Amino acid sequence: MFRSSLVNFKPLFVLSGILLSAGALADDEDDALAKAQAQMNAEVMSKPFLAERPEEVDKYIESMLKQNVKPKEYQGQYWRPGYTCRDLLRYNWTQYRNCRYYYRYHGHYYR
Repeated sequence: MFRSSLVNFKPLFVLSGILLSAGALADDEDDALAKAQAQMNAEVMSKPFLAERPEEVDKYIESMLKQNVKPKEYQGQYWRPGYTCRDLLRYNWTQYRNCRYYYRYHGHYYR
């Protein structure tokens, strides 16, 4: 009689073993996700953050317009066809600012 009751519990033992191993896999996935998130955070934080600072750009543009200074053609290495000034912001704030001035002065982006 004792033996027959163990047979009835056998599927329960197998099921509990599966659930325990699934929990261990979930913990491994959580660890992998945490490591990937930490790596991505480190990469993002290693790059400089260049904010638009529109007030500063507007002051620069107004001062250059008052001095009647014609903006120069683009001299950098980042400009690509189809870009806007915001695309330059990821590389260099000064190039972004100069692009905004060029656009304001000429009414179009760099060619």
